[in-house]
Amino acid sequence: MKPAVPSVLCINGGSSSIRFAVYRAGRALACVLAGKIDRIGSRAATLVVSRAEGALPPACRVVAADHRAAADFLWDWLEARPVFGSICAVGHRVVHGFKRAAPALLTSPLLEELHRLVPYAPEHLPREIGLIETLRARHPRLRQVACFDTSFHRGMPRVATVLPIPRRYGAMGVQRYGFHGLSYGYLMAELIRLDPVGAMGRVILAHLGSGSSLAAVRAGSSIDTSMGFTPAGGLFMGTRSGDLDPGVLTFLVRRERMSPVRLDRLVNRESGLRGISGTGSDVRDLLARENSDPRAAEAVASFCYQAKKWIGAFAAALGGVDTVVFSGGIGENAAPVRERICDGLGFLGLSLDRRRNAKGAPLVSSDSSSVKIRVIRTDEELMVARSVCRLLRLDAAE
Repeated sequence: MKPAVPSVLCINGGSSSIRFAVYRAGRALACVLAGKIDRIGSRAATLVVSRAEGALPPACRVVAADHRAAADFLWDWLEARPVFGSICAVGHRVVHGFKRAAPALLTSPLLEELHRLVPYAPEHLPREIGLIETLRARHPRLRQVACFDTSFHRGMPRVATVLPIPRRYGAMGVQRYGFHGLSYGYLMAELIRLDPVGAMGRVILAHLGSGSSLAAVRAGSSIDTSMGFTPAGGLFMGTRSGDLDPGVLTFLVRRERMSPVRLDRLVNRESGLRGISGTGSDVRDLLARENSDPRAAEAVASFCYQAKKWIGAFAAALGGVDTVVFSGGIGENAAPVRERICDGLGFLGLSLDRRRNAKGAPLVSSDSSSVKIRVIRTDEELMVARSVCRLLRLDAAE
């Protein structure tokens, strides 16, 4: 009997979901299983499998009051799959790597380091560490790799990372880091494949989803990004405020007597599209209601306006723009949002083809546009798999 072809399990833990994918090693990575546990913490928590060899199993309800319960369910479910026996390594998307510039094997010292970093990313790291530790307890010999979302931006110039506060805080690591790095790394790899010359030019990447950010890339390297010290900064998002006048926070602390915990909940879970609309954070729902609900219309309009401003700012930082890439759940699927963001940017050379855009074509710029406007579906799990294979020399990376 031939030994099973080794495979890599990729884990992407979000605020209310856990995405997973299994890739079979070989000359080209092949996804053999993928899915997610969604709506963790609610009674509607569900396991949905989006790719599997053979017939797809039906979606099933999951008892997952928190991420640890969801993780236990996921490990039980995966262990019962035939492919689990072929898994030789697990890669995790880890939101914060501090000053690390590359993926790293998850050793005990690195886990201790991640625990020390929790104050820098309290919304994300505890859940990600929990996923790592629950799997480690079950399979202590299974190699695990951390792939850091901040790594893509490690080469940003000092002017893009320094914060205008006393230097003693900078010495503590209080600076602009940037996030969504795995998505940006994948998008740049795809852009190099599609347009090698354009990829080495002036590129603006827009990862727009429940979490949204933009990045300015020159010659393949990040020179600036909208998210800063935490993923709550920059462009406002589904439930996150984005950049705020600091005076707003001090006003609320004094006026509402807000505790740090309450303030954190306001900024990360009650603001953004949800805060402006007063009803929800899903752009699909807001677009469907904008003709009858002025607050939904205002939320979408504000989001498009702010995204347009970031494109303008990054065009200034880059000295112009050659390519704009839309990605993420909103960027990939919401044609009206792409159109409204690009509207009025003709002075930068952007010209959108409305028919191409409505169809969600890979290239949505018009033939007369001096800037190529692309839609690329991101794949953070594949980027994790590639990183794991390179680090562990599995010779499976493309």
